This record gives sequence, C-alpha cells and structure tokens, in this order.
Amino acid sequence: MQRLRPLDETECYLRCYGWRGSEGSVKVLPVDDAPREAPGVKAERIRLALESMLDAREPEAA
Repeated sequence: MQRLRPLDETECYLRCYGWRGSEGSVKVLPVDDAPREAPGVKAERIRLALESMLDAREPEAA
C-alpha cells in the first residue's frame, strides 16, 4: 500500500489510541476514608470462605 503523505507523530498516536474528546487523561477520584483490613486478614477471610465452599460441595462421582 502506498501512502499519499507521511503521518506526523500526533496523527499516528490518534490512529493507534483514538481521540478521547472532552474526557481527561487523568481522573482524580475521591479518597475513601473507610478503614481497610490488613492484606493478611483479608487473605485469611478469602481462604476460609474458599474452604467452606469446597467443604459444601457434593462428592464427585467416580
């Protein structure tokens, strides 16, 4: 395919990533002030929930 004219950097970027219009590239979100669990505590809760789901399953037919 033969190009009619060379593309500049801006045109290449827009072709690859598209135009966002009025949408900003960075969006500032409000900070959630709710206290968070420590990662270890959350992981333990997830592990216990998974174990209880596995224990609640019916045995597989052989």
